[in-house]
Order: sequence, then C-alpha cells, then structure tokens
Amino acid sequence: MKELIKSILPRIVVNKYRAYRAYKRYKGNSVLCPICNSSFKKFAPFGTSQRESRKCHNCGSLERHRLIFLYLNEKFNFFNNNSKDKIRLLHFAPEKMFYNIFSENNGIEYTACDLFPKEYNGKTKITKADITKIPFEDNSFDFIICSHVLEHIPNDRLAMSELYRVLSKKGDAILQVPIDYKRDKTYEDPNINSREERLQEYGHPDHVRYYGKDYKERLESCGFTVNVDHFISTLSKNNIFKYGLLESELIYHCKK
Repeated sequence: MKELIKSILPRIVVNKYRAYRAYKRYKGNSVLCPICNSSFKKFAPFGTSQRESRKCHNCGSLERHRLIFLYLNEKFNFFNNNSKDKIRLLHFAPEKMFYNIFSENNGIEYTACDLFPKEYNGKTKITKADITKIPFEDNSFDFIICSHVLEHIPNDRLAMSELYRVLSKKGDAILQVPIDYKRDKTYEDPNINSREERLQEYGHPDHVRYYGKDYKERLESCGFTVNVDHFISTLSKNNIFKYGLLESELIYHCKK
C-alpha cells in the first residue's frame, strides 16, 4: 500500500509528509542544521553503518555538508557577497541543499555539473559534464566545490588536473573526499571492479579507492597549493555537537 501511495502522489508531497513525520518524531532543539536552520532532538542515522545523528530531517545535509557551509560562511563570507563582481562558482555533483542556495544567490554566477544530472527545480540547469574532461576554458572559475566525487573516478589525477586548469589564478577550491587517516598511502587496486568487492575493500560499492593521508600530495602533484585546514578545531565542543559534525574531518582548501 505504501508503494502504491508513493507512486500516485507527487514526490514533493511525499517529501513534505516525510519532513512532517520527522518533525513530529524528532521535535526538539538539541541539534541545529546551519544550512536550513532547522532544529531537532537529534539528526537521523545514515549510511551503511547507520551511524546515529548524521542526516538533517529537513534538507538532507550530512556532517560534511554542514562543515563546508560553516567554512564557506566563516572563511569567505560566501553567502553575503557584496562585491560588484559575481563569484564564478563551479560545483560538481551538486547536492540539493547547496544547489538551492547557490542558484538563488545573486552574488554567485553558478555553474552546476554532473555526469548524470539530476532534475532539480531551480533556475540553474545542471550541465552534463565529465570531470576528467571539463567543457570550460582555462581559468574560468573563481571558486570550485567538489565534495565526495573523486573517490568515484578511476583516473582521479586527470580529474584533479582538469579542476586545476579551469580554476582562476587567484581562485579557491574545496575538494573533499572520504579519507582513512589510519592509512599513510591511498589504497586502490584496478582488479577490484565488482560492487561487492568495492563495498568490502573501500566501504562503498561505487568507490574505486580508499584515500589515505597522501591525498594532499596527490592534489599537489596536479599543481594545487593545498592548505589542510583543521577548521573544526576552531569550534566549541558544544557547537560541534549542535551542528552534528565529525571532529576528525579536515577541509582541503586548494589554490592555484
């Protein structure tokens, strides 16, 4: 019956109903999503491990999204650009909660790209693009956001080189990937090619490697100057809990 109802009702109605149920179940003010400004008793579990308090019930943000949002706001005043010149932003595999903000921001000239574009209801069309062959000229963007994409790309160094190419000479890029900090070296094996093997070896059926602490060096080998920013250490323990963040997560802020 549930599947029949879902097939009949528009997705927006289903999503609003889920949000209402979540609000009723998790009503409270212990945690706060800084992206959509919604408060809850706790965030929802998410992922294969179903770790507790990860996903916002309203906008769907995870720990990494909330950390990036706070970083952009604190370090770059990104959402209050008062300059006459718009920020030329390239966003690969755009997350919906960010797409909604960027596409409506008059201070941003927003370019969203994905190899398999999703259909978001916004004024910015998502361009079909291969990250290893980005269809834009050199130095086209002032800012690039690419979060949890490179671990899916077999030739990640080619993708990094393309991101470097299209970034302007004074530009900034936030290039995030899942990292196992117990590993000194990135683990990858081209012979591991089934979804079952990848899940076992990399923790996700669509990942092609497990990045280690050498991720910074991989970025640098493609030309980037990399600042590994432990931004989260500037936040109080109370705010880390309130925003549902991971204390171990670092920001990879790259410049050309």
